[in-house]
Amino acid sequence: MKKNLLLLLLLLAAQFAKADEGMWLPYLLGQQVYNDMVKKGLKLTKEQLYSINKASVKDAIVIFGGGCTGEIVSNQGLIFTNHHCGYDAIATASSVEHNYLKNGFYALDKQQEIPAKGLSVQFLVRVDDVTKQVQDALKGMSGQERQQLQQKTLADIVSQAITGTNYEAKVLPMFKGNQYLLFVYERYKDIRLVGAPPESIGKFGGDTDNWEWPRHTGDFSIFRVYADKDGKPAEYAAGNQPLKPKHFLPVSIKGIKENDYAMIFGYPGGTNRYESSEGVKLKITVENPAVVSLRSVRLKYMFEQMKKDPAIKLKLASSYAGIANYWKFFDGETKQLEKYHVLEDKQQQEAAFEKWAQGKTEYANIFPDYAASYKAWTPYAKHRVYINEGIMGSPLAAFAGSLQAVEKALVTAGTSTDAIKQSIQAADKARTAFLEEEDKTSDQKILAATCHLFYTDIPVAQHPIGFYDAIKAKFGNLDDSNTYRLWSSALMSGSMILNDARWKAFIANPDAVTLQTDPAFAYSSAFIKNFSSKYLPLYNQFVTKNNDLGRAYLKGRMEMEPAKKWYPDANFSMRLTYGQVKPYAPRDAVAYDYVCTMKGVMEKYKPGDYEFDLPENYVSLYNKKDFGQYKDLRKNDIVTCFITTNDITGGNSGSPVLNANGELIGLAFDGNYEALSHKIQFDAVYNRTICVDIRYVLWCVDKLGGASNIIKELKLIK
Repeated sequence: MKKNLLLLLLLLAAQFAKADEGMWLPYLLGQQVYNDMVKKGLKLTKEQLYSINKASVKDAIVIFGGGCTGEIVSNQGLIFTNHHCGYDAIATASSVEHNYLKNGFYALDKQQEIPAKGLSVQFLVRVDDVTKQVQDALKGMSGQERQQLQQKTLADIVSQAITGTNYEAKVLPMFKGNQYLLFVYERYKDIRLVGAPPESIGKFGGDTDNWEWPRHTGDFSIFRVYADKDGKPAEYAAGNQPLKPKHFLPVSIKGIKENDYAMIFGYPGGTNRYESSEGVKLKITVENPAVVSLRSVRLKYMFEQMKKDPAIKLKLASSYAGIANYWKFFDGETKQLEKYHVLEDKQQQEAAFEKWAQGKTEYANIFPDYAASYKAWTPYAKHRVYINEGIMGSPLAAFAGSLQAVEKALVTAGTSTDAIKQSIQAADKARTAFLEEEDKTSDQKILAATCHLFYTDIPVAQHPIGFYDAIKAKFGNLDDSNTYRLWSSALMSGSMILNDARWKAFIANPDAVTLQTDPAFAYSSAFIKNFSSKYLPLYNQFVTKNNDLGRAYLKGRMEMEPAKKWYPDANFSMRLTYGQVKPYAPRDAVAYDYVCTMKGVMEKYKPGDYEFDLPENYVSLYNKKDFGQYKDLRKNDIVTCFITTNDITGGNSGSPVLNANGELIGLAFDGNYEALSHKIQFDAVYNRTICVDIRYVLWCVDKLGGASNIIKELKLIK
């Protein structure tokens, strides 16, 4: 009876729980939105969230690397982010003898911290609205002319903003170009690895659990930002000091309960929620299926080799993880867009807009023009995906393609000797990095499979002229997969890129003919030049036209619904989202709790399994119920992960999940499968953000990792 009552309560809670849409700019936080945040439980003022003159939450939030979020959690520059965000740095620091990716790593003092080569973090200094300046310059313009002048105008604004400083800046269009904001950043380049759990914890569940709830992944890693003696950014130096931040986040181990306020600060990478129905149709029917198909091939051959050899697994780990993550996303996105009839919803919105726009000349032809634009581009859309995800899905082909810069320097009349030398030196450095990550066996299979797929799936009229005829003449029937295996083997054995002696001879005496006749370069070049000369101009026209139409459509929609709370699409600028800790019921007779625990980890545990294994001491500590101060009293267990109704997307990985007082309660790391339509359309019923509970993070650091020094550095709220 009690179980039935609990199920009923969960179902009722899920039925009436409404996810909280909106990626809000802290800099422009409207009073109506702020009031709603307070209504849901927020205890902080606007100025405590974002301020230029005083320390605020925004000062603890960083862009981590090139595509994640991190947060400062101590007065000594300690950074928390996701394990998958630090994955490349952890893998790079590892070797077969010191495999930190497999076994984990914790620095027990600052001298043990490992420099993370090439990694940086950026702090947001300020945001300025430059809309008037941009729009005055672009007034009355459209098409390619507008695009070109916009680039120059934005570059001038950035130059004016950072001249005489060490800052970086960029201007980002909001609302599809109806608003422009200048973001000014300070970049720190001395970042050091402090801690990471074993991969069996940081990636527990692997691809099987990716995008799924319930989730039991300890998705965290720990770094530190260093500065010079004056607290300013500096390249790595042994004498640098831990940064004294303007603000750091206190860490709450009080735990969470249903309906608790949850706020996420971070850098969501990209959404397109004001997309047209034509765009949704192209994504569902052409683009996503092509991406999924091609990534499946690449993952298959990489995984085959990774299973065989720990050294290859370490070499390919970061690349594989990135490919796999969005393989499942694009597959799920298509299914959810279709399941929830997003195309039909968009068409209804557009019909309502057209009715409103009758008699308004500015908006008269938007949708006929959209239809014409997509009709012109759609025949070539699959080709573009097959170039990016197929032909260039081979690491060798991708590197060979990058050598077009060298070819240009060699064949362009008047190119100086110094310019050629610089191009060659850059290529040589890039080759070294490429070879460090290259696995020839898997790459050869990827080459063969993707070249074959292009032949079978892309219309013959779009093939590079003569390319497949040459393969047929030398290697056999173009419908036979063995033909492509023979071809790819010959390509790899014949390329100077994979031959040190021949490469050294080339860079010592570079000439265009040697490069152009290299089989790997010739392969990449054939496809790149074919696309660039024939189809890239069509794609550029398509994008430019859609930019103009999208800007007009969104301007009209905001005029049509002036009372609506509008927010701009995500574009990797700082945003905050707010919501609550909530359960949900994804389908008939299924109801999910809002937390999951270490009990669930043990239920999934499979000794020796690639995705569900655990460290030996983890099992021992769990069996002893050695939970320490991190135990959840309601569950009598460690809560590993929880879900909230917050609105996030890629780029929010590693973002802090804050309670009503601005205290850290978790790290956001994923969305749920049932709402993978979120880049195109937010789902107010099913959307959930999956977060690793900060108490699980600290248990892994303290009890499992023995790094009590890290715990002592934090400001714990008990």
